[in-house]
Amino acid sequence: MITRILCAIGDADTARHTTTLTGQLPGAEPGPVLADSTALLDTLGRLAAESVEELPEVVLVHERIGPVPALELVREVALRFPAVGVVLLSAETGPALYSAAMDAGARGLVGLPLSYDELATRVQAAAAWASGVRRHLGAGGQAPSGPAGTLVTVTGAKGGVGTTVTAVQLALAARASGRSVALVDMDLQAGDVASYLDVQFRRSIADLAEITDISPRVLQDAMFSHATGVFLLLAPAEGERGEEVGDRAARQVIGALRSRFEVVVVDCGSQMNGANAVAVETADTALLVTTPDVVAVRAAKRMVRLWDRLQIRKAEDTVVVVNRHSRSSEIQPALVERLTGTRAARAAVPAAFKELQPVVDSGRMQDLDNRSSVKQALWALAAEIDLVKAAPDRQGKSGGALVPAPRGRGRGRGGDRGSFTVARRGGTHRGARGRGGPADAPGSDDRGQVAIETLGLTPMILAVLVVLWQFVLTGYTFTLAGNAADEAVRAAAAAEGDPGAAADAAARAHLPGAWNASVSTGSGGGMVTADVRLRVPVLFPGGVDFPFSVTGSAGAAQEDLG
Repeated sequence: MITRILCAIGDADTARHTTTLTGQLPGAEPGPVLADSTALLDTLGRLAAESVEELPEVVLVHERIGPVPALELVREVALRFPAVGVVLLSAETGPALYSAAMDAGARGLVGLPLSYDELATRVQAAAAWASGVRRHLGAGGQAPSGPAGTLVTVTGAKGGVGTTVTAVQLALAARASGRSVALVDMDLQAGDVASYLDVQFRRSIADLAEITDISPRVLQDAMFSHATGVFLLLAPAEGERGEEVGDRAARQVIGALRSRFEVVVVDCGSQMNGANAVAVETADTALLVTTPDVVAVRAAKRMVRLWDRLQIRKAEDTVVVVNRHSRSSEIQPALVERLTGTRAARAAVPAAFKELQPVVDSGRMQDLDNRSSVKQALWALAAEIDLVKAAPDRQGKSGGALVPAPRGRGRGRGGDRGSFTVARRGGTHRGARGRGGPADAPGSDDRGQVAIETLGLTPMILAVLVVLWQFVLTGYTFTLAGNAADEAVRAAAAAEGDPGAAADAAARAHLPGAWNASVSTGSGGGMVTADVRLRVPVLFPGGVDFPFSVTGSAGAAQEDLG
Protein backbone atom coordinates (compact mmCIF):
# COMPACT_ATOMS: atom_id res chain seq x y z
CA MET A 1 0.00 0.00 0.00
CA ILE A 2 1.07 3.57 -0.66
CA THR A 3 1.53 5.67 2.48
CA ARG A 4 0.49 9.30 1.93
CA ILE A 5 2.35 11.71 4.20
CA LEU A 6 1.42 15.33 4.93
CA CYS A 7 4.01 17.54 6.65
CA ALA A 8 3.23 20.60 8.82
CA ILE A 9 6.63 22.21 9.40
CA GLY A 10 7.35 25.85 10.18
CA ASP A 11 11.14 25.72 9.72
CA ALA A 12 12.44 25.86 6.11
CA ASP A 13 15.60 23.79 6.72
CA THR A 14 13.71 21.08 8.58
CA ALA A 15 11.07 21.08 5.84
CA ARG A 16 13.67 20.46 3.13
CA HIS A 17 15.37 17.70 5.10
CA THR A 18 12.08 16.03 5.97
CA THR A 19 10.87 16.16 2.36
CA THR A 20 14.08 14.50 1.20
CA LEU A 21 13.82 11.67 3.74
CA THR A 22 10.10 11.00 3.26
CA GLY A 23 10.67 10.80 -0.48
CA GLN A 24 13.10 7.95 0.14
CA LEU A 25 10.74 5.89 2.30
CA PRO A 26 9.47 2.74 0.52
CA GLY A 27 5.92 3.16 -0.73
CA ALA A 28 5.69 6.76 0.51
CA GLU A 29 3.81 9.49 -1.32
CA PRO A 30 4.78 12.82 0.29
CA GLY A 31 2.39 15.69 -0.07
CA PRO A 32 3.14 19.43 -0.06
CA VAL A 33 4.71 20.93 3.08
CA LEU A 34 2.27 23.15 5.02
CA ALA A 35 3.80 26.08 6.90
CA ASP A 36 1.21 26.58 9.66
CA SER A 37 -1.50 24.83 11.65
CA THR A 38 -4.33 26.63 9.86
CA ALA A 39 -3.25 25.32 6.46
CA LEU A 40 -3.00 21.78 7.86
CA LEU A 41 -6.47 21.76 9.42
CA ASP A 42 -8.03 23.33 6.32
CA THR A 43 -6.39 20.74 4.05
CA LEU A 44 -7.48 17.81 6.21
CA GLY A 45 -11.01 19.20 6.44
CA ARG A 46 -11.26 19.53 2.67
CA LEU A 47 -10.02 15.98 2.09
CA ALA A 48 -12.31 14.53 4.74
CA ALA A 49 -15.29 16.24 3.12
CA GLU A 50 -14.63 14.23 -0.04
CA SER A 51 -13.99 10.87 1.63
CA VAL A 52 -12.14 9.41 4.59
CA GLU A 53 -10.12 7.44 2.04
CA GLU A 54 -8.75 10.71 0.66
CA LEU A 55 -7.08 11.60 3.98
CA PRO A 56 -3.33 10.96 4.31
CA GLU A 57 -2.31 8.01 6.44
CA VAL A 58 0.37 9.99 8.32
CA VAL A 59 0.76 13.65 9.36
CA LEU A 60 4.14 14.93 10.57
CA VAL A 61 3.87 17.92 12.97
CA HIS A 62 6.95 20.03 13.74
CA GLU A 63 7.46 21.32 17.30
CA ARG A 64 7.76 24.94 16.06
CA ILE A 65 4.55 24.99 14.07
CA GLY A 66 2.18 27.89 14.66
CA PRO A 67 -0.04 29.69 15.43
CA VAL A 68 -1.53 26.69 17.31
CA PRO A 69 1.15 25.06 19.52
CA ALA A 70 2.36 21.66 18.38
CA LEU A 71 0.77 19.55 21.15
CA GLU A 72 -2.57 21.33 20.82
CA LEU A 73 -2.42 20.79 17.03
CA VAL A 74 -1.71 17.07 17.55
CA ARG A 75 -4.72 16.84 19.88
CA GLU A 76 -6.94 18.71 17.36
CA VAL A 77 -5.97 16.44 14.47
CA ALA A 78 -6.39 13.27 16.55
CA LEU A 79 -9.89 14.33 17.68
CA ARG A 80 -11.19 15.59 14.35
CA PHE A 81 -9.51 13.00 12.10
CA PRO A 82 -9.11 9.76 14.08
CA ALA A 83 -8.17 7.76 10.96
CA VAL A 84 -4.91 9.76 10.58
CA GLY A 85 -1.71 8.79 12.40
CA VAL A 86 0.11 11.86 13.82
CA VAL A 87 3.88 11.86 14.45
CA LEU A 88 5.54 14.71 16.37
CA LEU A 89 8.99 16.00 15.31
CA SER A 90 10.93 17.53 18.18
CA ALA A 91 14.52 18.18 19.28
CA GLU A 92 13.46 17.26 22.83
CA THR A 93 12.67 13.55 23.18
CA GLY A 94 12.60 13.14 26.97
CA PRO A 95 10.03 11.08 28.88
CA ALA A 96 7.94 14.13 29.80
CA LEU A 97 7.42 15.23 26.18
CA TYR A 98 6.88 11.65 25.05
CA SER A 99 4.14 11.20 27.64
CA ALA A 100 2.52 14.54 26.72
CA ALA A 101 2.59 13.65 23.00
CA MET A 102 0.96 10.27 23.63
CA ASP A 103 -1.70 11.90 25.80
CA ALA A 104 -2.43 14.36 22.98
CA GLY A 105 -2.99 11.48 20.55
CA ALA A 106 0.32 11.25 18.70
CA ARG A 107 1.28 7.84 17.32
CA GLY A 108 5.02 8.50 17.61
CA LEU A 109 7.80 10.95 18.51
CA VAL A 110 10.86 11.44 16.28
CA GLY A 111 13.93 13.34 17.42
CA LEU A 112 15.57 16.18 15.48
CA PRO A 113 17.75 16.16 13.51
CA LEU A 114 15.92 13.38 11.68
CA SER A 115 17.45 9.99 11.00
CA TYR A 116 16.12 7.80 8.20
CA ASP A 117 15.76 4.62 10.27
CA GLU A 118 13.84 6.25 13.11
CA LEU A 119 11.57 8.18 10.75
CA ALA A 120 10.84 5.05 8.69
CA THR A 121 9.95 3.06 11.80
CA ARG A 122 7.58 5.71 13.21
CA VAL A 123 5.89 6.42 9.87
CA GLN A 124 5.34 2.72 9.21
CA ALA A 125 3.81 2.21 12.64
CA ALA A 126 1.53 5.25 12.29
CA ALA A 127 0.42 4.15 8.82
CA ALA A 128 -0.39 0.64 10.02
CA TRP A 129 -2.42 2.09 12.88
CA ALA A 130 -4.34 4.39 10.49
CA SER A 131 -5.10 1.50 8.12
CA GLY A 132 -6.40 -0.58 11.01
CA VAL A 133 -8.70 2.22 12.17
CA ARG A 134 -10.10 2.65 8.66
CA ARG A 135 -10.80 -1.06 8.32
CA HIS A 136 -12.53 -1.00 11.71
CA LEU A 137 -14.64 2.01 10.73
CA GLY A 138 -15.41 0.52 7.32
CA ALA A 139 -14.31 3.68 5.58
CA GLY A 140 -13.54 1.86 2.37
CA GLY A 141 -17.12 0.76 1.94
CA GLN A 142 -18.26 -1.90 -0.43
CA ALA A 143 -17.66 -1.74 -4.16
CA PRO A 144 -20.86 -1.26 -6.13
CA SER A 145 -22.40 -4.61 -6.83
CA GLY A 146 -23.16 -5.93 -10.28
CA PRO A 147 -21.19 -5.51 -13.51
CA ALA A 148 -21.52 -2.21 -15.31
CA GLY A 149 -18.60 -1.91 -17.74
CA THR A 150 -18.06 -3.97 -20.89
CA LEU A 151 -15.55 -6.80 -20.44
CA VAL A 152 -13.54 -7.97 -23.45
CA THR A 153 -10.93 -10.72 -23.22
CA VAL A 154 -8.18 -11.27 -25.79
CA THR A 155 -6.63 -14.74 -25.86
CA GLY A 156 -3.93 -16.09 -28.16
CA ALA A 157 -4.29 -19.47 -29.84
CA LYS A 158 -0.56 -19.82 -29.15
CA GLY A 159 2.35 -17.54 -28.34
CA GLY A 160 3.42 -14.91 -30.84
CA VAL A 161 0.14 -14.46 -32.72
CA GLY A 162 -0.30 -10.79 -31.68
CA THR A 163 -2.47 -11.06 -28.57
CA THR A 164 -0.94 -8.13 -26.67
CA VAL A 165 -0.86 -5.83 -29.71
CA THR A 166 -4.56 -6.53 -30.23
CA ALA A 167 -5.45 -5.90 -26.58
CA VAL A 168 -3.47 -2.65 -26.39
CA GLN A 169 -4.94 -1.21 -29.58
CA LEU A 170 -8.50 -2.13 -28.56
CA ALA A 171 -7.98 -0.30 -25.26
CA LEU A 172 -6.53 2.75 -27.03
CA ALA A 173 -9.42 2.82 -29.48
CA ALA A 174 -12.00 2.69 -26.70
CA ARG A 175 -10.21 5.45 -24.78
CA ALA A 176 -9.94 7.61 -27.90
CA SER A 177 -13.71 7.48 -28.28
CA GLY A 178 -14.10 9.04 -24.83
CA ARG A 179 -14.72 6.00 -22.64
CA SER A 180 -12.98 5.19 -19.37
CA VAL A 181 -10.81 2.15 -20.00
CA ALA A 182 -8.86 -0.36 -17.91
CA LEU A 183 -6.33 -2.67 -19.56
CA VAL A 184 -5.51 -5.77 -17.49
CA ASP A 185 -2.47 -7.96 -18.18
CA MET A 186 -3.61 -11.41 -17.04
CA ASP A 187 -0.79 -13.23 -18.82
CA LEU A 188 0.50 -13.75 -15.30
CA GLN A 189 3.83 -15.44 -16.00
CA ALA A 190 4.93 -13.59 -19.14
CA GLY A 191 2.86 -10.43 -19.48
CA ASP A 192 4.25 -7.79 -21.85
CA VAL A 193 1.73 -4.94 -21.68
CA ALA A 194 4.19 -2.86 -19.64
CA SER A 195 6.90 -3.34 -22.29
CA TYR A 196 4.58 -2.39 -25.15
CA LEU A 197 3.61 0.86 -23.41
CA ASP A 198 7.04 1.71 -21.91
CA VAL A 199 5.88 1.51 -18.28
CA GLN A 200 8.02 1.17 -15.17
CA PHE A 201 5.85 -0.17 -12.36
CA ARG A 202 5.92 -1.51 -8.82
CA ARG A 203 2.31 -2.55 -8.23
CA SER A 204 0.60 -5.42 -10.04
CA ILE A 205 -2.49 -7.57 -9.96
CA ALA A 206 -0.68 -9.88 -7.53
CA ASP A 207 -0.87 -7.14 -4.88
CA LEU A 208 -4.67 -7.50 -4.93
CA ALA A 209 -4.69 -11.29 -4.57
CA GLU A 210 -4.98 -11.43 -0.77
CA ILE A 211 -7.36 -8.47 -0.37
CA THR A 212 -10.89 -9.63 0.36
CA ASP A 213 -12.52 -6.21 0.00
CA ILE A 214 -11.15 -4.23 -2.96
CA SER A 215 -12.18 -0.63 -2.37
CA PRO A 216 -11.82 2.05 -5.07
CA ARG A 217 -8.81 3.46 -3.24
CA VAL A 218 -7.08 0.08 -3.05
CA LEU A 219 -7.77 -0.51 -6.74
CA GLN A 220 -6.40 2.92 -7.65
CA ASP A 221 -3.19 2.27 -5.72
CA ALA A 222 -2.55 -0.94 -7.65
CA MET A 223 -3.16 0.57 -11.10
CA PHE A 224 -0.92 2.66 -13.34
CA SER A 225 -2.40 5.74 -15.00
CA HIS A 226 -0.89 5.87 -18.50
CA ALA A 227 -0.38 9.10 -20.43
CA THR A 228 -2.96 7.95 -23.01
CA GLY A 229 -5.67 7.95 -20.33
CA VAL A 230 -5.85 4.15 -20.15
CA PHE A 231 -5.51 2.69 -16.64
CA LEU A 232 -3.24 -0.36 -16.47
CA LEU A 233 -3.39 -3.30 -14.07
CA LEU A 234 -0.20 -5.15 -14.90
CA ALA A 235 1.11 -8.68 -14.49
CA PRO A 236 3.74 -9.14 -11.77
CA ALA A 237 7.35 -8.60 -12.82
CA GLU A 238 8.25 -11.84 -11.01
CA GLY A 239 6.47 -14.57 -12.96
CA GLU A 240 6.25 -16.90 -9.98
CA ARG A 241 3.96 -14.39 -8.23
CA GLY A 242 1.32 -15.11 -10.86
CA GLU A 243 0.40 -18.21 -8.88
CA GLU A 244 -0.92 -15.94 -6.13
CA VAL A 245 -3.77 -14.80 -8.41
CA GLY A 246 -6.45 -17.48 -8.29
CA ASP A 247 -9.96 -17.62 -9.66
CA ARG A 248 -11.44 -16.00 -6.53
CA ALA A 249 -9.04 -13.05 -6.71
CA ALA A 250 -9.59 -12.68 -10.46
CA ARG A 251 -13.34 -12.59 -9.99
CA GLN A 252 -13.07 -9.87 -7.33
CA VAL A 253 -10.63 -7.79 -9.40
CA ILE A 254 -12.76 -8.02 -12.54
CA GLY A 255 -15.89 -7.11 -10.58
CA ALA A 256 -14.18 -4.06 -9.06
CA LEU A 257 -12.90 -2.94 -12.47
CA ARG A 258 -16.26 -3.31 -14.19
CA SER A 259 -17.91 -1.24 -11.48
CA ARG A 260 -15.50 1.64 -12.13
CA PHE A 261 -14.67 1.59 -15.86
CA GLU A 262 -16.86 1.64 -18.94
CA VAL A 263 -14.55 -0.75 -20.80
CA VAL A 264 -12.26 -3.44 -19.36
CA VAL A 265 -9.89 -5.17 -21.79
CA VAL A 266 -8.06 -8.27 -20.47
CA ASP A 267 -4.97 -9.72 -22.14
CA CYS A 268 -5.21 -13.42 -21.24
CA GLY A 269 -2.07 -14.55 -23.04
CA SER A 270 -2.01 -18.04 -24.54
CA GLN A 271 -1.83 -20.19 -21.36
CA MET A 272 -5.04 -20.99 -19.50
CA ASN A 273 -5.23 -20.84 -15.70
CA GLY A 274 -7.92 -20.25 -13.13
CA ALA A 275 -7.63 -16.46 -13.29
CA ASN A 276 -8.00 -15.91 -17.02
CA ALA A 277 -10.56 -18.73 -17.23
CA VAL A 278 -12.78 -16.59 -14.99
CA ALA A 279 -12.20 -13.61 -17.27
CA VAL A 280 -13.15 -15.55 -20.41
CA GLU A 281 -16.18 -17.06 -18.72
CA THR A 282 -17.61 -13.71 -17.59
CA ALA A 283 -16.60 -11.68 -20.68
CA ASP A 284 -19.17 -9.90 -22.80
CA THR A 285 -16.93 -10.60 -25.80
CA ALA A 286 -14.17 -13.24 -25.90
CA LEU A 287 -11.68 -12.78 -28.74
CA LEU A 288 -9.38 -15.60 -29.83
CA VAL A 289 -6.44 -14.39 -31.92
CA THR A 290 -4.81 -16.67 -34.47
CA THR A 291 -2.69 -16.42 -37.60
CA PRO A 292 -3.55 -17.97 -40.97
CA ASP A 293 -1.23 -20.97 -40.70
CA VAL A 294 -1.95 -24.62 -39.96
CA VAL A 295 -0.17 -24.73 -36.57
CA ALA A 296 -1.96 -21.65 -35.19
CA VAL A 297 -5.38 -22.73 -36.47
CA ARG A 298 -4.95 -26.14 -34.86
CA ALA A 299 -4.00 -24.40 -31.61
CA ALA A 300 -7.12 -22.24 -31.88
CA LYS A 301 -9.25 -25.33 -32.35
CA ARG A 302 -7.67 -26.94 -29.26
CA MET A 303 -8.34 -23.81 -27.21
CA VAL A 304 -12.00 -23.69 -28.26
CA ARG A 305 -12.44 -27.37 -27.36
CA LEU A 306 -10.74 -26.80 -24.00
CA TRP A 307 -13.12 -23.97 -23.19
CA ASP A 308 -16.06 -26.15 -24.16
CA ARG A 309 -14.91 -29.18 -22.09
CA LEU A 310 -14.34 -27.00 -19.01
CA GLN A 311 -17.66 -25.23 -19.64
CA ILE A 312 -15.86 -21.88 -19.78
CA ARG A 313 -17.32 -20.71 -23.07
CA LYS A 314 -19.13 -22.15 -26.05
CA ALA A 315 -17.53 -22.00 -29.49
CA GLU A 316 -20.41 -20.04 -30.99
CA ASP A 317 -19.94 -17.36 -28.32
CA THR A 318 -16.30 -16.85 -29.27
CA VAL A 319 -15.03 -14.39 -31.89
CA VAL A 320 -11.88 -15.44 -33.73
CA VAL A 321 -9.58 -12.68 -35.03
CA VAL A 322 -7.26 -13.57 -37.92
CA ASN A 323 -3.99 -11.64 -37.59
CA ARG A 324 -1.34 -11.24 -40.34
CA HIS A 325 -3.98 -11.92 -42.95
CA SER A 326 -3.36 -11.57 -46.68
CA ARG A 327 -5.50 -12.32 -49.70
CA SER A 328 -2.89 -14.71 -51.05
CA SER A 329 -3.01 -16.88 -47.93
CA GLU A 330 -4.53 -20.32 -48.40
CA ILE A 331 -6.26 -20.08 -45.01
CA GLN A 332 -8.93 -17.38 -45.01
CA PRO A 333 -11.13 -16.24 -42.09
CA ALA A 334 -14.11 -18.16 -43.42
CA LEU A 335 -12.12 -21.41 -43.27
CA VAL A 336 -10.95 -20.63 -39.71
CA GLU A 337 -14.55 -19.96 -38.74
CA ARG A 338 -15.67 -23.30 -40.17
CA LEU A 339 -12.82 -25.31 -38.61
CA THR A 340 -13.18 -23.87 -35.11
CA GLY A 341 -16.94 -23.45 -35.00
CA THR A 342 -16.54 -19.83 -33.90
CA ARG A 343 -17.56 -16.56 -35.49
CA ALA A 344 -14.83 -14.80 -37.44
CA ALA A 345 -14.49 -11.06 -37.01
CA ARG A 346 -15.13 -9.07 -40.16
CA ALA A 347 -12.00 -7.00 -39.48
CA ALA A 348 -9.03 -9.21 -40.39
CA VAL A 349 -5.67 -7.71 -39.40
CA PRO A 350 -3.14 -7.50 -42.27
CA ALA A 351 0.51 -8.57 -42.05
CA ALA A 352 2.51 -5.35 -41.73
CA PHE A 353 5.69 -6.03 -39.76
CA LYS A 354 7.43 -2.82 -40.91
CA GLU A 355 4.61 -0.69 -39.45
CA LEU A 356 4.80 -2.36 -36.05
CA GLN A 357 8.54 -2.87 -35.64
CA PRO A 358 9.52 0.73 -34.65
CA VAL A 359 6.78 1.15 -32.03
CA VAL A 360 7.30 -2.35 -30.63
CA ASP A 361 11.06 -1.86 -30.28
CA SER A 362 10.63 1.55 -28.63
CA GLY A 363 7.83 0.31 -26.36
CA ARG A 364 5.44 3.02 -27.57
CA MET A 365 2.52 1.18 -29.11
CA GLN A 366 0.43 4.32 -28.60
CA ASP A 367 2.53 6.08 -31.27
CA LEU A 368 1.51 3.72 -34.07
CA ASP A 369 0.73 5.90 -37.09
CA ASN A 370 -2.91 6.52 -37.89
CA ARG A 371 -2.23 5.47 -41.48
CA SER A 372 -1.05 2.05 -40.32
CA SER A 373 -3.15 -0.72 -41.85
CA VAL A 374 -2.79 -2.68 -38.59
CA LYS A 375 -4.17 0.18 -36.52
CA GLN A 376 -6.99 0.79 -38.99
CA ALA A 377 -8.00 -2.88 -38.80
CA LEU A 378 -7.82 -3.16 -35.01
CA TRP A 379 -9.75 0.06 -34.44
CA ALA A 380 -12.36 -1.20 -36.90
CA LEU A 381 -12.50 -4.38 -34.80
CA ALA A 382 -13.09 -2.20 -31.72
CA ALA A 383 -16.05 -0.61 -33.50
CA GLU A 384 -17.32 -4.03 -34.56
CA ILE A 385 -17.51 -5.27 -30.96
CA ASP A 386 -18.97 -1.96 -29.72
CA LEU A 387 -15.99 -0.69 -27.74
CA VAL A 388 -16.14 2.75 -29.33
CA LYS A 389 -18.93 5.24 -29.50
CA ALA A 390 -20.41 5.83 -32.92
CA ALA A 391 -19.81 9.25 -34.47
CA PRO A 392 -22.80 11.28 -35.68
CA ASP A 393 -23.10 11.95 -39.40
CA ARG A 394 -23.77 15.38 -40.96
CA GLN A 395 -27.51 15.07 -40.29
CA GLY A 396 -26.81 14.36 -36.59
CA LYS A 397 -27.66 10.67 -36.87
CA SER A 398 -25.42 8.11 -35.25
CA GLY A 399 -23.89 5.40 -37.37
CA GLY A 400 -20.77 4.12 -39.04
CA ALA A 401 -17.64 2.47 -37.72
CA LEU A 402 -15.00 4.67 -36.16
CA VAL A 403 -11.50 4.26 -37.56
CA PRO A 404 -8.42 6.41 -36.94
CA ALA A 405 -8.05 9.33 -39.33
CA PRO A 406 -4.68 9.72 -41.07
CA ARG A 407 -2.40 12.35 -39.58
CA GLY A 408 -3.15 15.81 -40.85
CA ARG A 409 -6.91 15.21 -40.87
CA GLY A 410 -8.73 17.05 -38.12
CA ARG A 411 -6.07 16.36 -35.54
CA GLY A 412 -6.55 18.33 -32.32
CA ARG A 413 -4.45 18.93 -29.26
CA GLY A 414 -5.34 15.53 -27.87
CA GLY A 415 -3.27 13.65 -30.45
CA ASP A 416 -5.13 10.54 -31.62
CA ARG A 417 -7.91 11.12 -29.13
CA GLY A 418 -11.12 11.96 -30.97
CA SER A 419 -9.39 11.80 -34.36
CA PHE A 420 -11.72 9.56 -36.33
CA THR A 421 -13.34 9.12 -39.69
CA VAL A 422 -16.59 7.25 -40.26
CA ALA A 423 -16.26 4.28 -42.59
CA ARG A 424 -19.37 3.82 -44.77
CA ARG A 425 -20.28 1.92 -47.86
CA GLY A 426 -19.16 3.74 -50.91
CA GLY A 427 -16.39 5.76 -49.30
CA THR A 428 -15.09 7.46 -46.18
CA HIS A 429 -16.83 10.42 -44.65
CA ARG A 430 -14.70 12.78 -42.58
CA GLY A 431 -16.00 13.63 -39.13
CA ALA A 432 -16.85 17.08 -37.85
CA ARG A 433 -13.28 17.79 -36.75
CA GLY A 434 -11.79 17.60 -40.22
CA ARG A 435 -11.69 20.34 -42.85
CA GLY A 436 -12.26 19.75 -46.52
CA GLY A 437 -10.19 20.92 -49.44
CA PRO A 438 -6.96 19.99 -51.21
CA ALA A 439 -4.91 20.63 -48.06
CA ASP A 440 -6.52 17.53 -46.56
CA ALA A 441 -5.02 15.17 -49.12
CA PRO A 442 -3.55 12.12 -47.35
CA GLY A 443 0.05 12.67 -46.35
CA SER A 444 0.29 16.25 -47.69
CA ASP A 445 0.99 17.76 -44.29
CA ASP A 446 3.49 15.03 -43.44
CA ARG A 447 5.49 15.57 -46.62
CA GLY A 448 5.74 19.31 -46.00
CA GLN A 449 6.71 18.76 -42.39
CA VAL A 450 9.45 16.30 -43.37
CA ALA A 451 10.86 18.76 -45.90
CA ILE A 452 10.96 21.58 -43.34
CA GLU A 453 12.56 19.35 -40.71
CA THR A 454 15.18 18.17 -43.21
CA LEU A 455 16.11 21.76 -44.13
CA GLY A 456 16.37 22.66 -40.47
CA LEU A 457 18.71 19.75 -39.76
CA THR A 458 21.02 20.34 -42.73
CA PRO A 459 23.29 22.94 -41.01
CA MET A 460 23.63 20.67 -37.99
CA ILE A 461 24.58 17.69 -40.18
CA LEU A 462 27.16 19.77 -42.04
CA ALA A 463 28.64 21.02 -38.78
CA VAL A 464 29.00 17.46 -37.47
CA LEU A 465 30.71 16.38 -40.69
CA VAL A 466 33.15 19.30 -40.48
CA VAL A 467 34.05 18.44 -36.89
CA LEU A 468 34.56 14.78 -37.76
CA TRP A 469 36.81 15.70 -40.71
CA GLN A 470 38.90 17.96 -38.48
CA PHE A 471 39.36 15.11 -36.02
CA VAL A 472 40.56 12.92 -38.89
CA LEU A 473 43.12 15.54 -39.95
CA THR A 474 44.38 15.93 -36.37
CA GLY A 475 44.83 12.19 -35.96
CA TYR A 476 46.60 11.95 -39.31
CA THR A 477 48.97 14.73 -38.23
CA PHE A 478 49.91 12.79 -35.11
CA THR A 479 50.64 9.73 -37.28
CA LEU A 480 52.83 11.75 -39.69
CA ALA A 481 54.79 13.32 -36.82
CA GLY A 482 55.53 9.95 -35.21
CA ASN A 483 56.61 8.35 -38.50
CA ALA A 484 58.81 11.32 -39.44
CA ALA A 485 60.49 11.26 -36.02
CA ASP A 486 61.35 7.57 -36.47
CA GLU A 487 62.94 8.21 -39.86
CA ALA A 488 64.79 11.28 -38.57
CA VAL A 489 66.36 9.50 -35.60
CA ARG A 490 67.50 6.59 -37.74
CA ALA A 491 69.17 8.98 -40.19
CA ALA A 492 70.81 10.97 -37.37
CA ALA A 493 72.16 7.84 -35.66
CA ALA A 494 73.84 6.64 -38.87
CA ALA A 495 74.97 10.06 -40.16
CA GLU A 496 78.68 10.47 -40.92
CA GLY A 497 78.43 14.25 -41.02
CA ASP A 498 75.91 16.62 -39.45
CA PRO A 499 73.25 14.52 -37.65
CA GLY A 500 70.79 17.44 -37.59
CA ALA A 501 70.91 17.92 -41.35
CA ALA A 502 70.53 14.20 -41.97
CA ALA A 503 67.57 14.03 -39.60
CA ASP A 504 65.90 17.08 -41.18
CA ALA A 505 66.26 15.67 -44.67
CA ALA A 506 64.97 12.24 -43.69
CA ALA A 507 61.97 13.65 -41.85
CA ARG A 508 60.91 15.97 -44.66
CA ALA A 509 61.32 13.18 -47.19
CA HIS A 510 58.56 11.28 -45.40
CA LEU A 511 56.19 14.23 -44.94
CA PRO A 512 53.66 15.66 -47.41
CA GLY A 513 54.61 19.17 -48.45
CA ALA A 514 51.36 20.66 -47.13
CA TRP A 515 52.41 20.12 -43.49
CA ASN A 516 54.66 22.73 -41.89
CA ALA A 517 57.39 20.91 -39.94
CA SER A 518 60.32 21.69 -37.69
CA VAL A 519 62.96 19.05 -36.82
CA SER A 520 65.36 19.08 -33.88
CA THR A 521 67.88 16.50 -32.72
CA GLY A 522 69.91 15.87 -29.60
CA SER A 523 72.45 13.38 -28.30
CA GLY A 524 73.92 12.23 -25.04
CA GLY A 525 74.76 9.05 -23.17
CA GLY A 526 75.21 7.15 -26.42
CA MET A 527 71.64 8.01 -27.52
CA VAL A 528 70.33 10.19 -30.36
CA THR A 529 66.89 11.78 -30.13
CA ALA A 530 64.74 13.48 -32.75
CA ASP A 531 61.64 15.66 -32.31
CA VAL A 532 59.35 16.53 -35.24
CA ARG A 533 56.76 19.27 -34.71
CA LEU A 534 53.90 19.64 -37.18
CA ARG A 535 51.23 22.35 -37.37
CA VAL A 536 47.69 21.00 -37.59
CA PRO A 537 45.89 22.31 -40.71
CA VAL A 538 42.37 23.75 -40.51
CA LEU A 539 40.14 21.59 -42.72
CA PHE A 540 42.44 21.65 -45.77
CA PRO A 541 46.25 20.94 -45.69
CA GLY A 542 48.31 23.73 -47.15
CA GLY A 543 45.95 26.48 -46.05
CA VAL A 544 45.47 27.91 -42.59
CA ASP A 545 47.02 26.09 -39.61
CA PHE A 546 45.96 26.01 -35.98
CA PRO A 547 48.22 28.05 -33.63
CA PHE A 548 49.42 24.89 -31.93
CA SER A 549 51.46 21.92 -33.09
CA VAL A 550 51.76 18.22 -32.39
CA THR A 551 55.10 16.58 -31.65
CA GLY A 552 56.47 13.18 -32.58
CA SER A 553 59.55 12.01 -30.66
CA ALA A 554 61.90 9.07 -31.16
CA GLY A 555 65.26 7.86 -29.84
CA ALA A 556 67.96 5.42 -30.98
CA ALA A 557 71.43 4.25 -29.95
CA GLN A 558 74.18 6.19 -31.71
CA GLU A 559 76.05 3.99 -34.19
CA ASP A 560 79.87 3.76 -33.97
CA LEU A 561 81.09 4.48 -37.50
CA GLY A 562 84.85 4.25 -36.62
